[in-house]
Amino acid sequence: MNSPLNDTPTDWITTPVEARFLRGALDVERTALGVRPHRLPSWVRKQFPDPTLAMMEAQPSGVRLAFRTRATAVELDVLHTKTVYKGIPPLPGGAYDLVVDGRPAGRAEASGGNVVTIDLATQAAENRPGPPGSVRFDGLPAGEKDVEIWLPNKETAELIALRTDAPVEAAADSGRRVWLHHGSSISHGTSAEGPTGTWPAVAAARGGVELVNLGFGGNALLDPFIARTMRDVPADVISVKLGINLVNHDLMRLRAFAPAVHGFLDTIRDGHPTTPLLVVSSVLCPIQEDTPGPGAPDFTGGKLRFRALGDPSDPSRLTLRIIRDELARIVAQRVAAGDANLHYLDGRELYGEADFAELPLPDAIHPDAAGLRRIGERFAERAFGDGGPFAV
Repeated sequence: MNSPLNDTPTDWITTPVEARFLRGALDVERTALGVRPHRLPSWVRKQFPDPTLAMMEAQPSGVRLAFRTRATAVELDVLHTKTVYKGIPPLPGGAYDLVVDGRPAGRAEASGGNVVTIDLATQAAENRPGPPGSVRFDGLPAGEKDVEIWLPNKETAELIALRTDAPVEAAADSGRRVWLHHGSSISHGTSAEGPTGTWPAVAAARGGVELVNLGFGGNALLDPFIARTMRDVPADVISVKLGINLVNHDLMRLRAFAPAVHGFLDTIRDGHPTTPLLVVSSVLCPIQEDTPGPGAPDFTGGKLRFRALGDPSDPSRLTLRIIRDELARIVAQRVAAGDANLHYLDGRELYGEADFAELPLPDAIHPDAAGLRRIGERFAERAFGDGGPFAV
């Protein structure tokens, strides 16, 4: 349940939120109120201050507070910022998920907060400021335990203070392998029911790894600064999921795509020459399988759906089918040239035609919460399971 900022027992312990408590963040910005976790380093944010990417990287998908404590009640003071879209019913609020000793233990939403309203047609944004709020979890089991609070995957969160009824210390290194992943809004978890319901979070829990999620809505675009970031992040296993954003942005033609993929992988390999690296193509998306982009929102009937506007007869334009074929070819070429730890996975093995028939895409692009969970479970089987590229 939630608790207002002034409803705090005087015997509770207040602990400022610091970088040592955060996992899954690549940078921690100090603010007037506390700290704001970022999923891209400051040099990227300065080099490419794109407002959409800035919003997406500041939404802490996969980022969690991790600490050890005897506390049976925990409060987190936050100033969160929710994004809504003009003309579309608001999505459910951003959830905070509690995990105790590796097991789900609760979910809550923060009170207060800012609201940003975006017009998808014009990209104009309006900000309505709001007050800080808090998230409260109580009834935790007695005794020493490892606690994680997973931050919302679709809201920004400025973390002010952690309050508990017993002392806390930063969690020790778990000793688990670090999985570094990059992808689109499907990896970001736009449609997930909560932060532990994104498909990378589901797969990480099943695979027993520490997740660093660089899934950014609308921004899996082979940007060199993402590859440089991944090059510099310590990781034991790495995956990149490519396809849908390149098509629905109509960003490049086939002539540019192949060298861009090679350059992206070359840069990652500069920092991780032998790390298991899995290239994953797009899950099934019927509107863009054989029709190029750009994609456009369609608000007919008061619901958001997407349409593909490209010309299917133009052989120079990228489609998901063309990208899958090219990714498979590139990976095979690099493996033959000596990169034995490079692997390819067709995204339709994670969500394909049978899945679409059972769990159709509500907006024609994004799987729903059940679809994301299925993708995470399938990825865990194929990547972390016996014989998979990430198997121990």
